[in-house]
Amino acid sequence: MEKYRTEEDTLGPVQIPVDALWGAQTERSRHNFATGAKMPLEIIKALLQIKKAAAIANKKEQSMAAEKADLIVVAIDRLLALDDAELRKDFPLVVYQTGSGTQTNMNVNEVVAHMAAKINAEIEILPNDDVNHGQSSNDIFPTAMNITAAVAVVRLEEAVQHLIEQLDQKQKQYWNVVKIGRTHLQDATPLTFGQEISGWKSALEHDLEYLKELNSTLSELAMGGTAVGTGLNAAPHFSSIIAAQMSEVYHFEFTADSNKFYGLAHHSGLNVVHGAIKTLASDLMKIANDIRFLGSGPRAGYGELKLPANEPGSSIMPGKVNPTQAEALTMAAVRVMANDVAIDLAASQGNFEMNVYKPVIISSFLESTTLLEGTIRSFTDLMIAGLEVNAERMEELVNHSLMTVTALSPHIGYHDSAKIAQQAEKDGTTLKEAALKSGKVTAEQFDQWVVPIEMTNYDK
Repeated sequence: MEKYRTEEDTLGPVQIPVDALWGAQTERSRHNFATGAKMPLEIIKALLQIKKAAAIANKKEQSMAAEKADLIVVAIDRLLALDDAELRKDFPLVVYQTGSGTQTNMNVNEVVAHMAAKINAEIEILPNDDVNHGQSSNDIFPTAMNITAAVAVVRLEEAVQHLIEQLDQKQKQYWNVVKIGRTHLQDATPLTFGQEISGWKSALEHDLEYLKELNSTLSELAMGGTAVGTGLNAAPHFSSIIAAQMSEVYHFEFTADSNKFYGLAHHSGLNVVHGAIKTLASDLMKIANDIRFLGSGPRAGYGELKLPANEPGSSIMPGKVNPTQAEALTMAAVRVMANDVAIDLAASQGNFEMNVYKPVIISSFLESTTLLEGTIRSFTDLMIAGLEVNAERMEELVNHSLMTVTALSPHIGYHDSAKIAQQAEKDGTTLKEAALKSGKVTAEQFDQWVVPIEMTNYDK
């Protein structure tokens, strides 16, 4: 049978598993909110780092005894040294709890206090009075939100850059390989596959620039606002010391020079940055779809690309190869788009001095960055890196296309060119056969004017 100890909070006694580092408020939350995913460990680690910085700031500002501040720092360092599996054991709370993240903040306070007691029981460290000194859930939780989001976006940017670099290699490799273009899902004039890739690459370069431009909005920290933004019970330089420490720890330029009333009640930065992530997701979906459709077949589809085979594609059809990396990436993109709706709605729910949808905002944000970072890297290494063209198929489709007739327009006019294309389609002949039959073009003229590679302006 599991053994318990008894602790008390302001509501009375609570039975807690004897080996747990958490306390009464965590235990209540564990039972009151039992549904959904656990609070992301990135948030837990950020809260620990902020509380470590807070202890250092309180010591520097002489608002806490040095021996207490030092013990809190040691206790937090010991927790941060644990691997994720060990750390998770004492942080059992879920995302769907109070909208301010108060239970998770208290979970961290209680665990730090109990760890401190294990290190040195002679110095009393209290969860609220000491670990939470100068803080409120209302300012420390949104501070942790911005920190973890900013760091996650940097990692996502690195994954996007990796994909861009791989696409750049493919663009150069296939710059002169002609294929038929398509608009409205219908045949269009030729282009090179390298040119097509350059469009994908440019879209991602734009997305990357959007992320870099917008991510700085996450640098503003709500720390120091405490309960409603006024900074009640926080030392004068408390927040600036914490911002400097967080900048050093996370290698991102954070600032406490911000409007605290905004920081507690609004999450516009997270909302707008996730909007850029959603834009990235939509472009990734377009690119992944293009690749899997161009690789469809190999006998009954477009068949222009040869997709790498990473695993058997079917449990019943031997030898089948499926575009699984594209499918994973597009599913992740759908999840990101759904998360954007959740974040947009949640960000609108700031009632007076505080937004009360904080946990779902940051969990959705981090899910999006984690999903895209991972699927982009796999898509890059397991799909794009091994992608090859079926040059023969591309040439065949170009030669059978009717839209190369566009090259005749400057010479014989749009109207007569259209008649030639329509006649070729009606008779089931090649464009050249129809052109010669029309009497408007000689064989020599056709070969001189209809040169697919020259139609692409590939050397410009």
